[in-house]
Amino acid sequence: MPECCASYAYTNADIKMEMLSIYFWLKFIVLLTCRCGSDSLPHKHCNLIEETAVCSTSGLDTVPPDLPQHIRGLVLNRSIIKSLKSNSLLLYSDLEDLNLSENEIEMVEMGAFHKQKRLQKLRLNDNALHLNYQSAANALQDLSSLRLLDLSGNKLSEDMVMYLLQKPLPSLETLSLSRNIIMRLEHSTFEGLSHLKELNLEKNYIYEIEEGTFDDLKALLQLNLAYNYISCIVQFSLVQLKMLNISFNIIEWFLTAETDERFELEILDLSHNKLLFFPVLPKYNRLRSLLLTDNEISFYGRFAVNSSSQPSKVTFIQIINNVTNITTVDLWDEADLGNMSSLISLDMSHNQIRYLPENFLSRMTSLTHLNLGQNCLEEFLIADTEPPFTLIELDLSQNNLSEIEVNVTTNSILPHLSALNFSKNMLGNIPADIFSLMQNITTIDLSHNNIKVCPVQMLDSWSHQSKPVIRNCVVFQNIHSLRNLYLSNCRLEPLPRGAFRGTSLTYLDLSDNHGAIANMSPLQEISLTLQCLSLRNTWLSNHMSKIDFSEFQQLKELDLSKNSLIAIPNGLHKLRKLDLRTNLLVSLQQDVIQKLRQSLHHLYLSDNPYDCCLFSWWDELSKINVPDKDLMSCNYSTQFFSVTRLPPSVVYDCKWRGDNLVFMYLILALPTCLTAVVGFTVFFLTFKQHLFKIVKRKCMVSASY
Repeated sequence: MPECCASYAYTNADIKMEMLSIYFWLKFIVLLTCRCGSDSLPHKHCNLIEETAVCSTSGLDTVPPDLPQHIRGLVLNRSIIKSLKSNSLLLYSDLEDLNLSENEIEMVEMGAFHKQKRLQKLRLNDNALHLNYQSAANALQDLSSLRLLDLSGNKLSEDMVMYLLQKPLPSLETLSLSRNIIMRLEHSTFEGLSHLKELNLEKNYIYEIEEGTFDDLKALLQLNLAYNYISCIVQFSLVQLKMLNISFNIIEWFLTAETDERFELEILDLSHNKLLFFPVLPKYNRLRSLLLTDNEISFYGRFAVNSSSQPSKVTFIQIINNVTNITTVDLWDEADLGNMSSLISLDMSHNQIRYLPENFLSRMTSLTHLNLGQNCLEEFLIADTEPPFTLIELDLSQNNLSEIEVNVTTNSILPHLSALNFSKNMLGNIPADIFSLMQNITTIDLSHNNIKVCPVQMLDSWSHQSKPVIRNCVVFQNIHSLRNLYLSNCRLEPLPRGAFRGTSLTYLDLSDNHGAIANMSPLQEISLTLQCLSLRNTWLSNHMSKIDFSEFQQLKELDLSKNSLIAIPNGLHKLRKLDLRTNLLVSLQQDVIQKLRQSLHHLYLSDNPYDCCLFSWWDELSKINVPDKDLMSCNYSTQFFSVTRLPPSVVYDCKWRGDNLVFMYLILALPTCLTAVVGFTVFFLTFKQHLFKIVKRKCMVSASY
């Protein structure tokens, strides 16, 4: 063999090694293929996803017996299973999660879970367990490792629930009994559930809770009692609880037991009840979120009329098992409303609050979100510590505020405040520079007030040493953090030039201010940053000084509805959303539409007097979404037709008119011309001889030679 080819010669040992290597590679590929194939289940009703057989919405009436026995999860919800027999799950002893929700299960036979020693999550919600709850209770006894049990929507009464839970489930941590017909809770209802952390009882008919009902639940952290008929909470003493939801009940009183223990409660939801007074909170608590919206809360200290020296008190007397508990509450004492130093979010909107007690907000030293909207507030004071300087969002909308008082000793107001809502009040008397002193303000809503913007000439006359106190107008100039400004329906006069100078506004709402836009100059100074602009119902028309948006390169949304425009303004080439409803548009410029369709996504056009015969631009909108196209109509011969259902006869007439306009005019003129010719001919033939005589007599004169 030539020397140059010696390196390519194989020995017998080399061949054996090569074959062995190929063998191992083939074995690895086969194993990998088998492993990957386990993710696909050869079953017409189920799919295997990570050791969980998913058979939801399959129409099965029994548990499939031909699934892999090693599965750890089985999902059989939304089927038509009526019975869970004792042998239904025998093959699947490794199950950890079983979902049988939204079936028609009436019977769970004893021993149905005999092999499920590892089962941790069981969902039986939305079935018919009330029909044979005794059998289901016996079956549940075998689930010694169960951590989650969902029995919602089974029409279970309180007696049925007690029977189902009579045998302890020592590992149970989450229990849902929502959407049943439970009316009252007894002290022995939840005995034996010492490890329970979450309990959901919402949407029942609970009107009574016996004292001590939750005493055995030493590990309970979350309790949901929303959508029931509970009228009061007295002697609240669940020290370990972190979240309590009692919204949508008929609670008038919430009183905490007088104790020096530290409560772990962090979230308390008492919204949508009938609370008359601010709740009596634990003396020592970790409350972070307090929701009191939609109640009847008010403070009464200013209106209390009491001739005696002792304040008015209310005494609650409870008699339970021949034991009398007496709780006395001082209704008018606003000096002690509980410790709220850890509170971050407070929602007291939609109540009957006329005023806030002195130092009420200053106690909330960690507060960041405060909602007092939809109340009866007539005054609001901004001082050095009230509201606390930590505030980020403040909502005072829909009150009776006519003025805002500011009493601060520093050059800033609420330094962390980002969003401020004063909409729907009667404001007209506020310090002119109130917003200029808010260093981080990004959103201001002054809609539906009586606001005037200070002219630039007045601001230039201010000296930095001593600014005059001006309260009949507000300043927006040079608020560098401001991004969103809502001034809808503020009775604005024509905006002065430079009204928004020094800001970087991205959203501006000037709608429903008649005549506020006399020209475009007040908006030119924010043309480089403005993205959304609403000029709805501002009396805009094409006859006023030129409306041109060419400089607004960032503008994405524009509302020009309810004006008197007869044409689309110039410069709208990068818009995504344009609203032209309720104007005087007879037609749209085809060249403008061609430019708009390159970026426009939504175009609103209804309620305009379109001409059916000037609709050639409609075809240009094929790639633009017109949500209100079914509401659009056009005029043809004093009749109005839907543009999406235009009769063929109207289309034909308009097309014929457009294509043969000169010919149509000739045809219309022809009868008149023929009539004139015929008339002239008849006249000439009738008076021919008489005319000749007259001409001869007038014109025939002898000529001289």
